[in-house]
Amino acid sequence: DFPVMIEKGAVSKSIIRDAPLSVERAATISSRTGRTFSPGSTYSAAALSLVLHTRSPLVPTFRSDVRAFSVDGDTWFGGGADLTPYYLYDDEIQAFHQTMKELCEAHGQDYLSHKKSCDEYFYLPSREEHRGTGGIFFDDVAATRESLAFVDGLCKAWMPSWLGPMCLKRKDEPYSEEQKDWQLIRRGRYLEFNLLYDRGVKFGLAGANPRVEGVLVSAPPLVRWVYNHEVQKGSEEERLMEVLKKPKDWAV
Repeated sequence: DFPVMIEKGAVSKSIIRDAPLSVERAATISSRTGRTFSPGSTYSAAALSLVLHTRSPLVPTFRSDVRAFSVDGDTWFGGGADLTPYYLYDDEIQAFHQTMKELCEAHGQDYLSHKKSCDEYFYLPSREEHRGTGGIFFDDVAATRESLAFVDGLCKAWMPSWLGPMCLKRKDEPYSEEQKDWQLIRRGRYLEFNLLYDRGVKFGLAGANPRVEGVLVSAPPLVRWVYNHEVQKGSEEERLMEVLKKPKDWAV
């Protein structure tokens, strides 16, 4: 069923071993962790990401990643999971956020802080709108046995939080050409974020010999840009835009 459900999916693995910190990267890591790291310090990093662009506009795009970063003997985790819906099914989005909240609480993580970070990160300032309905996003979580269990739990959460209750549930529901067009317009926003603001894309392209195809593999397969597009008042598209302009507290 995956070719029917998923128009384009990308699972990416990145590993960096014993590389020198650049001046810019050293400054960034120092400011985020509160410690001082000098340019030239040796670092290693690993990341696993999953992006699934659905064929049906009734099913949200799903994105998740986990990361580990080590420098001078210290290691931190980062990662997250979030939804980019094209139509709102409130109970499903609420259930997704509830899953993320329960995962955080089970491992001593602050769900509200991680949700806020997700809303702030996946934001297009030029459009004054968020990319999707969010989830969780975190950086610089010190590596411990408990935080490793949290990251492991996040890796295992995508199937029960998205695949079953959203993708399998709606994969056979009919949709109109107008709904598909709206999905392509919203995918344009997804690509705008990736190209203009995504930190991972900038990181991946910053090296001397970047793997451009690998860095951009998470881009949607088809997109549309419609000049000065406006949604119809009272429509489901307008209801989505209201949430993207002002994020909701989904979890109870």
